[in-house]
Amino acid sequence: MAKLPNLVWLRSFEAAARHMSFTAAAAELGVTQTALSLHVRSLEAALGCKLFTRAARHLTLTDLGQAYAFSVRRALGDIGLSTASLFGPSSAQVLTVRVPISTAALWLAHRLPKFTAAHPDISLKLVSNIWASSADQDDVDVDVRLGHGEWAQLASRKISQERVVPIASSSAASRNLPVTEWAHGPVVQILGYQDLWHQYLNSHDTAANNTPPYTVDTTIAAIDIVAAGGGCAMILERFAHTAIQTGKPISILGAPMAINQSHYLVGRETSGMNDTARQLFEAWLEAEFRAD
Repeated sequence: MAKLPNLVWLRSFEAAARHMSFTAAAAELGVTQTALSLHVRSLEAALGCKLFTRAARHLTLTDLGQAYAFSVRRALGDIGLSTASLFGPSSAQVLTVRVPISTAALWLAHRLPKFTAAHPDISLKLVSNIWASSADQDDVDVDVRLGHGEWAQLASRKISQERVVPIASSSAASRNLPVTEWAHGPVVQILGYQDLWHQYLNSHDTAANNTPPYTVDTTIAAIDIVAAGGGCAMILERFAHTAIQTGKPISILGAPMAINQSHYLVGRETSGMNDTARQLFEAWLEAEFRAD
């Protein structure tokens, strides 16, 4: 077997990468900030590369550090689950996961059976919210949010890169109309994302001159209105693909456009007995976003 780095160093690195803070990681592990920093520096010396970029009051992962954190998190989670399964309580762990409602319904729910098949000892309790800003500090183990990664006093880690696409009902899209044609038809606007429609049209040198007949607060409702022939909408590309794969009569009208919003894992306090399950789920979730 290849020689492994010191496991204490790896544990300190994983906690620091998750919290993006040596101080918070040290508090979780019950060591001093100085000791934890020494663990990380020792790991970097053993590997021969930097894992973090350090600045005043700011910590970020290097590209190698981000890739390594993903692998280490998954490996530690596997070790923890195996230990709990063989030597710990036999009862299933219940992991509470909070996800934006559209992400839960239009993307995550269709993938959860894969996680359960791989980890039958972990039960999932899925709770949702529409607006990330309205999420309080409920007792959740995993907190996934869609936004810009700026939540006061909460560490966050980006796990996706999002793009949007315009959609219409399959019958309307089959006419292969250019942007200049469908841009002036009825639009289903989604609260909080109204500017994306104008950004997309501007990128195609087209201006909208219509008044949206529908404004909704979830992508779920927007897709249903579009599927019924109610007009066009601008939604996350991953939501559009999942909706099409599950039989919604919608089609993508044009090329995707990158946006400055992403899905983030928002830092929570350690949850004790569910730490192992949380690490496993977060690693699995990151892998699903990467693969999609």
